[in-house]
Formats: sequence, structure tokens, C-alpha cells
Amino acid sequence: MIEVLVVVGPGVVADAGLLEEIAAREFAAAGVSGTLVHARDASHVLSLLSSPEGAGCVVVLPGPSGEVRSLIGRDLGAVVWVDVERADGVTAGEGATHLHGRGVGGLAWGIRHAVHRVRHPSRRIAYGPLPEQWGELYLPDLPDAGEPPVVVLVHGGYWRSIWAADIMGPLCADLAGRGLAVWNLEYRRPDLHGWDATTADVAAGLAALAAARAPDEHPQSTDGAAALDLTRVAVVGHSAGAQLALRAVADAAGEAAGGAHAVAGGARVVLAVSLAGVLDLVEGDRRWVGTGAVGAALGGRAPEGRAAPPYADASPLLRLPLRVRQLVVQGAADDLDLVDFSRRYARAAVEAGDEVTYLEMPGDHFDVINPATPIWQATAETIAQALAGGPTPRGQIGRQLT
Repeated sequence: MIEVLVVVGPGVVADAGLLEEIAAREFAAAGVSGTLVHARDASHVLSLLSSPEGAGCVVVLPGPSGEVRSLIGRDLGAVVWVDVERADGVTAGEGATHLHGRGVGGLAWGIRHAVHRVRHPSRRIAYGPLPEQWGELYLPDLPDAGEPPVVVLVHGGYWRSIWAADIMGPLCADLAGRGLAVWNLEYRRPDLHGWDATTADVAAGLAALAAARAPDEHPQSTDGAAALDLTRVAVVGHSAGAQLALRAVADAAGEAAGGAHAVAGGARVVLAVSLAGVLDLVEGDRRWVGTGAVGAALGGRAPEGRAAPPYADASPLLRLPLRVRQLVVQGAADDLDLVDFSRRYARAAVEAGDEVTYLEMPGDHFDVINPATPIWQATAETIAQALAGGPTPRGQIGRQLT
């Protein structure tokens, strides 16, 4: 059984009993054995990280101590560092992860990510020189997968840096178990780096898929290169990540010479998927979704009347027709504005001549990225069918649009 060590540094502002409850709940849900230890000082933290119990699955809440925080940047293995408060600009050591700004609940995310990394190894590959310019490549669990098609995942979080690629980990595991390769993309978020950096990173990360490499010892590897079928690629985004995904596909499709696909850096995108996407940025800003997340990300409020850049370029609704097959997935119990965006986008895409499947089922904003839910199971089956070369259901499934 996997052993998880949670270390709480000195000075962490959180109820000790609540941290223990969160940890116990996550240990049980993940089916692991775990221990939570309150460290006295930096030396105590370092000794715990060096102990056998800390091998491979360690989560640390460092707290405010400068001596403890100095350990974050050291190469201490696959430690998941969790700041309950927002802590921008922190770079973890080689093989480590830093999560922050998710409150006390960040401990749950940290434990999930630590366990996921042990159970589902991947390879992190940089597509640029900056700390957030990377993707994680997962190869199929099936030994005879051959050259599998690829699913690119773009995480959401209303374009804010407190949310990162770790939230897509469960989907990576589920899709790899279905015989698909997965490219889980990280990128610079606009709250710290500006809108242009974000869109440039998603485009560069998608293009970099063609150069992705896998571990030499993996059976799908030849001369170090992953044996991927880049003629069958799906780009999948969740929430704000759906906007980024569909915008990137629209840009690539605009450069492609016809056909129901887009070409990005040698990868042929044949399916674009929105999971609870923010697909109408003009109305998204006017309705103040995500407490003003749209205007904050794009650097200004939506214009009155005819949309102008960056809204005209960024809003998926304004980029139709996409000229790529699409799957629009929406939980019926989600934010009603997102339900409205998804329904109107799907209808407009069909009217523009795109091939669209609309899937609306019971579920909330996070059920669409939870492998245990019926809505994700239906989504994954549709993605796999499309990448296998078969037709996806034409029009709508799950709920009939009128």
C-alpha cells in the first residue's frame, strides 16, 4: 500500500484538527495509508523528508518560516508543497510541485496529486524556458497500444494562477487507461503574465506535442521518441481552459488548408472538446462570471456593440465556424450562465456549419472532470470513438436543443 506523509510546518495558520480530518478523508478516499506530522522547525522538516516514510509520496505545508520555505527550492525529490494562502513566484525543486492559494482545502488537492504521481508516472517536458512552460506526457497503460492517438488537456481555473495542471490528473489516468496518450498542458496565466503570454503558451504547447519525448525504457519508445499518432489529436479544455483550447484550435484551423481538422506543429487536431466552457466572453464579462474573471484576464471590460480585440479573437462564440468536429459537454447543475453559454454556442456552431455533438447531463462544474461520474464516462467514450476514426453522434445527445 502507498504510504503518504503529510508534514505541517511551524506557524501554519489552520486548525490542527481540521487538517487531520482533511488528511484522513483523503487517505481513505485514495485507499492509502497516511501519517500527519507537525514539524517543530526546518531541521525537523528536513529529517522527515529524508526518512523512509517520506519516500515518493510527501505533502508539506511549509508555513511562514523562512528556513522552512528555503527548502522548497531544493532538490528533495517529488515533494508536493502546499501553501494554503496565495504565494506567487515560488519555484519548487527538481521533481517537486508547488500548489497554493486554494485555502485549507489545498491539502486535499496536494494529497490527491501526490498519490496520482506515484500511481501514474508521466514525463514532464518543457516547451519553453520559463517555469510554467511544460506539459506532462502520459502513455497508455495498455502494452499493445501501438501508436495511440493523443488527447491534449488544458486546465481551467478562471485564468488564475492558483489553479494548475494537477486538477486534470484524474482525467490523464482515465484516458491513458483507455489506450490514449495524454499531453497535460501547463501555461502562464494572465493574472501574473498577461493575456498575450497565456495564448502564446497554449499555442506553443500544442505545437510542441510533435516534439514530445517519452522515457527510453517505455515499450512505445523508439530512439527516445514517443510513438504517437499525431494524425488523431483531440484538444480538450475545462472551464476557462475550454476557451483557451477552442481559441487555439480556431487559430490552427484558420491556417489549415481546408478539411475538418486543424494542424498545429505537425499535429492534426480532429476533435475540439469543451467541458463546462466559458464560451461567450462578451456575455461572460457583462454577467461578471467568476467575479469579473473575464475582464481581469483580458485586461479590460467587453466593448459595447461590435466586439473588438481581444474579445473578437478570444471568444469561441465569435470564432465560428471552427471547421473542426466539436464536442460540447455541460453539467446541468453548473452555473446557469455556463449552461447558457454552452447551449447557445453549440446551436450557433451547428448553424455555422460545424459538426457538433452537445452533451448535457446531470452534474456540476467539476463532475465533468471526475472519472467516476456518468457525464465524464459518456464524454470519454465519445472522445475515444472519435479518435478511433468512427463518427460521433451528429447533432445532440443527452439533451435535445430546440
